[in-house]
Amino acid sequence: MLTTLIWLIHPATLGVFVKTSGTWINVATVLIGSGLGIVLKGNLPTRMQRIITQALGLLTLFLGVTMAGSLLKVKLGIFDGVIIGLIAIVIGGLLGEWWRIDAQLRTIGDALKHRFQGGGSFTEGFVAASLLFCVGPMAMIGSLNNGLSGDNTLLSIKSAMDGLASIALSSSYGIGVAFSILPIVVYQGGLSIAASFLAQSLSEPATNPSVLLTSGVGGLIVMGLGLNLLEVAELSIAAFLPGLLLAPLLCAIIEWLA
Repeated sequence: MLTTLIWLIHPATLGVFVKTSGTWINVATVLIGSGLGIVLKGNLPTRMQRIITQALGLLTLFLGVTMAGSLLKVKLGIFDGVIIGLIAIVIGGLLGEWWRIDAQLRTIGDALKHRFQGGGSFTEGFVAASLLFCVGPMAMIGSLNNGLSGDNTLLSIKSAMDGLASIALSSSYGIGVAFSILPIVVYQGGLSIAASFLAQSLSEPATNPSVLLTSGVGGLIVMGLGLNLLEVAELSIAAFLPGLLLAPLLCAIIEWLA
């Protein structure tokens, strides 16, 4: 209510904190959830920790499938959203492997593990949580809304989900999950601050083809993360991240050619 009132008074009165308030709420819930998960870790049998991780894997897989459905809502000329998404994630995956993004993320995780003496699953927890919390339509659209009007409603809902997820993740992976707040601050906070510039090129973010394509590709990536959590496969999830940038780029190219 307060942020809405400030927005109605004058957009210029919105400070940096208000524009990124959803991100800070997200940081708080992840830290609280991670702390609870670490406390529970010592009191839960291994089989129960595994059940929690499997439950999170099932939910992650469901969310990924739901997000990927955004590809079905896009039609650009003769190209279906599914085809554009396929091209984006394949080329993005090839670029990610070429740039060794997965290895670089693990290097960062290992460096933090050494610096803070994290447990054996520190890197896995850091990478899994970072991808889960930063990839998806809620992170992107919520950050845009927060940056444009100070409305942090969507990010607050996401924060509650991330807090619960961090309990399950940290009970299995340990303190590495808590350090996922670093990419949350950089990605969501940075996107919120840049939202005023992005707004000039995006009309109706929730239904914009570029946003839908990016969300759909993000859904495919989240599906892969769910499969990894369920130990069904070992996918190099981070390698596909360039696909998130290629999706709106391909959309812009197709619209320009049309």
